[in-house]
Amino acid sequence: MEKQLERRVERQAWFLRYPRGLPFALFGLGLLITLLFILNIEMADNEARRLKLDRDSTALVSELKRKASENIAYLNAASSMLSVTQDVRPEEFSQFVADMSENHISRGSLGMGWAAWIKARDASGFQAQLRREAGNADVTVRPLPGDGNTDMAVIALLEPQSPANHRALGYDMWSEATRRAAMASAMRSGKAAVTGRVHLVQDEGKPSVAGFLIYVPVFERTVDGRVRRDALKGFAYTPLRANEVLEAAAGSFDRNGASVAVYDGPPQAANLLAEIGPRTFRRNHSERTLAFGDRTWTVVVTSSGVPGLTLASIAVLIAGTVVSLLLLALATIVVNRAADDRRVLESLSAQEAIRNSLTRELNHRVKNTLANVLSIVALTRRRSNSLDDFAEGLTGRLRALSATHDLLAQRNWKDAPVRDVVTAELAPYLDANDSHVEIEGPDTALGPNDAMSLGLALHELATNAAKYGALSVPQGRIAVTWKLLNPEVCEVHWRESGGPPVAAPTRRGFGLDLIEKIVSHELRAPVDLRFEADGVQCVLKVPVRSSSEFTLRRGQT
Repeated sequence: MEKQLERRVERQAWFLRYPRGLPFALFGLGLLITLLFILNIEMADNEARRLKLDRDSTALVSELKRKASENIAYLNAASSMLSVTQDVRPEEFSQFVADMSENHISRGSLGMGWAAWIKARDASGFQAQLRREAGNADVTVRPLPGDGNTDMAVIALLEPQSPANHRALGYDMWSEATRRAAMASAMRSGKAAVTGRVHLVQDEGKPSVAGFLIYVPVFERTVDGRVRRDALKGFAYTPLRANEVLEAAAGSFDRNGASVAVYDGPPQAANLLAEIGPRTFRRNHSERTLAFGDRTWTVVVTSSGVPGLTLASIAVLIAGTVVSLLLLALATIVVNRAADDRRVLESLSAQEAIRNSLTRELNHRVKNTLANVLSIVALTRRRSNSLDDFAEGLTGRLRALSATHDLLAQRNWKDAPVRDVVTAELAPYLDANDSHVEIEGPDTALGPNDAMSLGLALHELATNAAKYGALSVPQGRIAVTWKLLNPEVCEVHWRESGGPPVAAPTRRGFGLDLIEKIVSHELRAPVDLRFEADGVQCVLKVPVRSSSEFTLRRGQT
């Protein structure tokens, strides 16, 4: 056994040279696997976010295109109506807008207007007309150019008639470069044109509010209905706040914390038209371009979120850390076990204490033997009918004291059946004419060392029973039974009954220490010894080992 322990300790010597190597290696491996799982989860989550962002961006762009198409469609309808009307009356225009475009707010528009195409020299008369039609003497045509031949596109009508729209009446949109460029483009193409970023007249006092306008040219028609491209009457137009258009388009878009920005052209700060959503940590972004009228817009949708891991990654991190710590603890136990084996190997040199213990045990066995002799004499005397019976029974019981040693010697110290060990130790108390001892169990063989340990325990129990327990009175009974818990463990039960009342000892004697410490150590299992009122009960778990484990001991014998 010592050689086997030595070889095992030598195989584990690297544990002792690097005591922290295995625990931290396993801990690091666990964390590495955890990090790989987290990386995979984060990549999958990021991909899912990206795909959702792409779908949402496409939906938003489609909605913006629809808003542009709706506004342009209404302006084309207004252009057709204005081109065939000789004199545009406010009430007619108001009714037309109410019939055709009452849902302008849902399109992000501030309304629909009519800008008349006039010469600067006619501005005074046109202003008077505006004041009559508007019923307000504050309407002013502005700004007035110095040259009377200069063209002007003056806002004559604008629905709905809100205070903000009323402030725009009389404004010459041709005077501002961005508006003029869009109107010139509409004149050339005869189609709708969109301005770049402008500050609407309606938003006077709000310099940070960006807007844009959509123009559709209105040309005079001939008698047969053909458009005269050389006779411009004015422009049907709609003013829009960029942010309101974006909000209207994003109304059905589940932003979920995302931000959206619209640029007139490339996504540069100078081209920013509108932006909604928080400016937080950004995970992904998607860029889409769309044709809004005759201009190219860029829509940038950015998914927002809190920096850090997802909930799933946090859960995996916690679980992985716990598993890694468990691996660390397990490896530490293994290393400590290897260190314990090393200490056991080193302690083999200190056998003097064991020899002293064996000497004490020998003295104790001698005393117990003498006590057994006295008990056997008394028991034999009580149950003998004649002197010859007494002498014969006494001789047989005394010879049974050496039965266990003889049993192992007869089997060349290979093994010993449990039944034979039990019978050998209880032989001095067995009587063919009495059933005060019951022995029952399957055929099970034990290794020499375990057989000796079991015999030692049974000897102590029998001695105690003969002194104080069930074997001390004629009506006492003892039952020794055993069973296999599994192919490697046999459980032996000792039960006493019919003896004197039992009380737990107030002082621990050598016999009690022998059973609970030495025997339990040899059997590698705790001994369950209970002093019940009706008799002592003891449960021992004996290893069922192969004989190869005892090769060294057998060789020594």
